[in-house]
Amino acid sequence: MTGEDSTEGEGVVRRDRFSGGPARSFLSSLAADERIFAADLAVDRAHVVMLAEQGIVESETAGEILTALDAVEVDGHGSLPDGEDVHEAIETAVIERVGRDGGKMHTARSRNDEVATCIRYRFREDVLEALEATIGLREALCEVAETHTETVMPGYTHLQPAQPITVAHWACSYEEAVRRDTERLLEAYARINQSPLGAAAFAGTTFDIDRERTAELLGFDSVLANSMDASSSRDFLLETTQALSTLATTLSGLAEDVILFANRGFVDLSDDYSSTSSIMPQKKNPDTLELVRAIAGDAAGGVQGLTTTLKGLPRAYNRDLQRATPHAWETVDDVTDATEVAAGAVASADWNAETLAAEAGAGFSTATGVADLLAANGLPFRTAHELVAHAAQRAAGRANGETVSNGSDYDALEAASREVLDDPLEDHVDPAAVEAALDPVESVASRNSQGGPAPEAVAAQLESAEDAVGADETQVGELRDDLEAASAALREEVNAYV
Repeated sequence: MTGEDSTEGEGVVRRDRFSGGPARSFLSSLAADERIFAADLAVDRAHVVMLAEQGIVESETAGEILTALDAVEVDGHGSLPDGEDVHEAIETAVIERVGRDGGKMHTARSRNDEVATCIRYRFREDVLEALEATIGLREALCEVAETHTETVMPGYTHLQPAQPITVAHWACSYEEAVRRDTERLLEAYARINQSPLGAAAFAGTTFDIDRERTAELLGFDSVLANSMDASSSRDFLLETTQALSTLATTLSGLAEDVILFANRGFVDLSDDYSSTSSIMPQKKNPDTLELVRAIAGDAAGGVQGLTTTLKGLPRAYNRDLQRATPHAWETVDDVTDATEVAAGAVASADWNAETLAAEAGAGFSTATGVADLLAANGLPFRTAHELVAHAAQRAAGRANGETVSNGSDYDALEAASREVLDDPLEDHVDPAAVEAALDPVESVASRNSQGGPAPEAVAAQLESAEDAVGADETQVGELRDDLEAASAALREEVNAYV
């Protein structure tokens, strides 16, 4: 994926005034350009159709070029002649079939605007695949939430038991995060889907071209107005790679949670998303999710590499840009794969409700609910907090720096009340209410504030999540339909000449 204009000769595109020696292989991107082979053919076709419509190239010549492009497509990337990049190689292949007039396909453009258009044309397809993967993950999380609305589990802060929640509440938390990742990618897609074609090297062209027409033929929403910006900018790659890196960070957190849950017996991963040890056959390792977790580092590296490559580049085209695009390709591939794997792992996992319920109240995790109850019955919250903190120490078998017998959580609260308030606990709160607050299921049910873990609150979150998934799925489907319609329309225009 190089830049600058070429000069055509009989059957070959020559740019051999410079870099005709050993450095030519260093400059070449032909192998890597296989990714944009189909994109380049589409861009060539749209450009040639426009040239014919504008009377810049004769219709008969346009037909010969378009026929040759069809033959190049059938033969495939592997049959291209040696060249500095795919653009030069395709043009050479066309000239070999058509003769000198084949070089007219490059009239009124540069490889600078050509490659920028090819990258956008292909990258939007990749981003649609990433978007579809996020929707699949969100659907999987919604299914888990719908199934486990009342399955209590321990919630953690600092990896310490903190408050009981439900599996559904956990799943909805990740759906909401991935929903934002979807939004970021959709916003980036809108800026990818703008056409640079017709900007030429960077200063436009003297030919009477129709940039809006080529944008239409290629399914772009608009054109980039300034020709210098159009040919040289790669901020759309950086923005999208950053969004993908953020998605990868979300995935890494999800993977870490499930790995820990599997370690604690809360969830059983499907064999399809696990592996065993080479020497310890009893082991079931969450290897796929460990790789999902690692992708976040790769994606962050992609952002850093791309940022560093683009930093400080002068206007307009610089060959550094040839090294920029692989960062984006690798990131979108890796993160899309990781998203699909995470979705599969979540969808196929079995949650161990009994183990989760047994652990939901561990470590006095209902303490906050008891403190809230005391505060609701007239104690200052800070005093209630102090009382429950003393009770938590007693429940753990410690008090005032000494070892104590750890009875029930209620017993610990009663002893702490006499310690802190000099009164029995029942003087301040109904014992039955305390027992209810200590119960993980009742504790969860009481937390029915907006966004909370109570089944009613989760039901509202789940409804919102499913609505959002449906809306995003429709939008992504429409975007894909638009591209397919544009491709079909371009084919019809080409068929009119061949």
